[in-house]
Amino acid sequence: MSSAPVPFQVYEAGTYLHGTKADLAAGDLLVPGHASNYEEGRVSRNVYFSETLDAAVWGAELAAGDGAGRIYVVEPTGVVEDDPNVTDKKFPGNPTRSFRTSDPVRVVSELKGWAGHSPEQIKAMQDGLADLRRHGIATILD
Repeated sequence: MSSAPVPFQVYEAGTYLHGTKADLAAGDLLVPGHASNYEEGRVSRNVYFSETLDAAVWGAELAAGDGAGRIYVVEPTGVVEDDPNVTDKKFPGNPTRSFRTSDPVRVVSELKGWAGHSPEQIKAMQDGLADLRRHGIATILD
């Protein structure tokens, strides 16, 4: 296992990562139009990914479902844009190196041996997100 992920640290320049609980294989396509992992009842119009391991780990840990979190190296097949949910909304610029696309994203491989956040960090994040939902401000810009 590697050490805990570092916020805002690029994993490898030019490498995109996608965190989820879905069991995927190399060559599979992630496509928009599926239930959102983060907002019940929402169908996502985009596929989200990051150049930072930390953001991908959060994706894997917070995704809907009961399976183990997984991180995949992915390659977009179309236009890529900054993720407006974190760019300028929460962090000036795009220090999380988070992106989205409305085009398919191809799975290249699964990243193994990554370390997750501590149970306390995950609980704090889940509690914070639940609080935003209770106050009606957990809006995803999709």
